[in-house]
Amino acid sequence: MADTYKGYSMNIGLEVHVELKTQSKIFCNCSTTYGAEPNTQVCPVCLGMPGTLPVLNKKAVEYSLMAGLALDCEINMNCKMDRKNYFYPDLPKAYQISQYDIPLCKGGYLDIETDNGSKRVRITRIHLEEDAGKLIHNEEDETLIDCNRCGVPLIEIVTEPDLESANETDVFLNKLRTILLNLGISDCRMNEGSFRADVNLSVRKTEDTELGIRTEMKNLNSFAFIKKAINFEFKRQVDNVLEHKTIEQETRRYDEKSKKTYSMRKKEDADDYRYFPDPDLPRIKLQTDYVENIKKNLPKLATIRKSQIMEKYDLSSYDCEMLLSKPELYDLFEKSALYTTAYKTLSNLIISKKDCILSISAEKIARIADISCQELINISTAKKLIDMLIKEDFDVDETIKKEKMYQINDMDILTCYTRQALLINKKAVESYKKGNLLAVGPIIGHVMKLTNGYGNPETVKNIVTKMLSDIN
Repeated sequence: MADTYKGYSMNIGLEVHVELKTQSKIFCNCSTTYGAEPNTQVCPVCLGMPGTLPVLNKKAVEYSLMAGLALDCEINMNCKMDRKNYFYPDLPKAYQISQYDIPLCKGGYLDIETDNGSKRVRITRIHLEEDAGKLIHNEEDETLIDCNRCGVPLIEIVTEPDLESANETDVFLNKLRTILLNLGISDCRMNEGSFRADVNLSVRKTEDTELGIRTEMKNLNSFAFIKKAINFEFKRQVDNVLEHKTIEQETRRYDEKSKKTYSMRKKEDADDYRYFPDPDLPRIKLQTDYVENIKKNLPKLATIRKSQIMEKYDLSSYDCEMLLSKPELYDLFEKSALYTTAYKTLSNLIISKKDCILSISAEKIARIADISCQELINISTAKKLIDMLIKEDFDVDETIKKEKMYQINDMDILTCYTRQALLINKKAVESYKKGNLLAVGPIIGHVMKLTNGYGNPETVKNIVTKMLSDIN
């Protein structure tokens, strides 16, 4: 980060919205299935028509408790649902049924690994509520409303402002998502809006202890967007401080095209929402046996599974997090691991091809990992074989032999190709001689191209680096 921003720190608190994977909505029997035609999964109850009465979905309460117990929260055994009053176009009844002063879960924490070691992020509360609808902006500059999402059960996980960077926030959200997936209470599909976050950010001089005025960035549903939004908003606020401008407490949105945040409205406080207990819903009174039974039957948490996997397969923390991010990915890894001991290569292949690899048999993925680990093929060829297997089935060894896909390890052959690449990439050679070490990249790429992608990447890199050094 530029020197301009040194001496300033950020504090980040999150409001993570997680749609629960119930079959019906929180107060009615309407389906929660994603992707239906707009406004086809609605009824008078979830639209808040006069004279209707909501009935609380017991499964939604159970899933909320599972999240709270997994995050070491204290459970409020006697709580209530409240009305949060505001008018937005995506909430037809002009109020949201949520929880205000007595949430279902409070306290709790989640420990994350940072560059400076382990860090505890405190959970303020987890409350249960209904989701709002969705606004759709079309090419005619019109805004349409799809109410299918109205009434989908949602938990909001609120943290203290303990996070201090975009990277820490990314680690926290990935770990939280992994835990929720492992619990089976949400599919956490960010592209479908079932896992999204509001980011509250403030800046202060590093030596100060008092937090600055915060802004809230709403409904971020991409890990990449969240990191970009945080970094932009941090710089924007520091620039305002340096220019002696006032930082407003407001709600902002992040625009991916401009990669900037923009003001939407002034940030409301609790008083603006005029909370009061929902008169149509009785209090939620939990029995100790009921909560204890949920706790006893919690699936083995991803944090516990992660440490076991790291020890059993000697994988990195990152690899384990990625494999556990989708239960089906880890299932494939575990099945494949029965046929190979090349665990690191196996995890790399599954993670890199996570969006399409599930259709391939465990035996063939394991065989590709084995051959790659033995350096008979390089990792690029291994990924190419997986792409080919997605389209049609074949014998891996026979195809490698037939298509001559074996890795080129011969030093003399690779040296010959490197000489050709140096002659063709004279500008890159001159740039390297002037101190631009990054110029080695295009030369390595050219050598790999001359080998049709079958060269040993590490050997090629060593040969290119040595020959460039000799030229200097």
